[in-house]
Amino acid sequence: MSDTPYIGRFAPSPTGPLHFGSLVAALGSYLDARAQGGRWLVRMEDLDPPREMPDAADDILRTLEDFALHYDGEVMYQSQRHAAYQAALETLTGQGLAYPCACTRREIREAGLPGSIYPGTCRNGLPDGRAARSIRTRVDDSVIHFSDRLQGPVEEHLASRVGDFILRRADGLYAYQLAVVVDDAEQGITDIVRGADLLDSTCRQIWLQHRLDRPTPAYLHLPVAVKADGTKLSKQTFAAPLDRRQPTTQLVRAMRFLGHPVPTELEQVSPTEFLEWATGTWYTGLLPRAAAIEAG
Repeated sequence: MSDTPYIGRFAPSPTGPLHFGSLVAALGSYLDARAQGGRWLVRMEDLDPPREMPDAADDILRTLEDFALHYDGEVMYQSQRHAAYQAALETLTGQGLAYPCACTRREIREAGLPGSIYPGTCRNGLPDGRAARSIRTRVDDSVIHFSDRLQGPVEEHLASRVGDFILRRADGLYAYQLAVVVDDAEQGITDIVRGADLLDSTCRQIWLQHRLDRPTPAYLHLPVAVKADGTKLSKQTFAAPLDRRQPTTQLVRAMRFLGHPVPTELEQVSPTEFLEWATGTWYTGLLPRAAAIEAG
């Protein structure tokens, strides 16, 4: 057990109201922090204004309060963190690990590599007559390894699976992979509990952590709630917003989704009472290791 105090976080994007899949991630990260006497922070990942909805951030925070998911400290907003992301980008550039890229998505697709892996077109300089669109990081031949607390050992050879990935997009917005690494370090995050849909991002984030001399948190990727057809519950798939009038009912459902039996009498208590019970009951050994489970 580490001597470093546990600091966890929940990091929603304000693209719409929280839904059941969001609640699973919030509850899992909250209980894992509280069960270990740790702090639980909230970060608003408002990096992509075209996708965000007006007042969604405030609605998310009100929903957390209604569900008694009380967070510690001030909320961090990524929209206020551009200077920190630019500084990290300049560090990578100074190391020769970031370069401008002129390629469009269509050009990358037409290169024909599996999974639209970046073919390295601009690695050694922009083609004649082309202007920079995005900035990419130059990955090496190393294999990234980590052990997920739930999903087990994970490894990825970034060069063959992803290629040089984007740090700043063609529209000038900073990429999620860079921002999350900078912010997790700034907030002192020791443990990340989130959905298994982000498992594929983790090796890229660890690679950046190493290059930026940032610490690597422990990771636990929870099963993602999906519909009957296998599609992830999300705002894009029109998942129903959480009903703030019945918080305990939905907390119970999320706890059961996470493999923890809940006595029926707890369905009638307040969300605060339920979370007190759930914190004492939380046991990662009960969590299902599946990457996705039907929400039911």
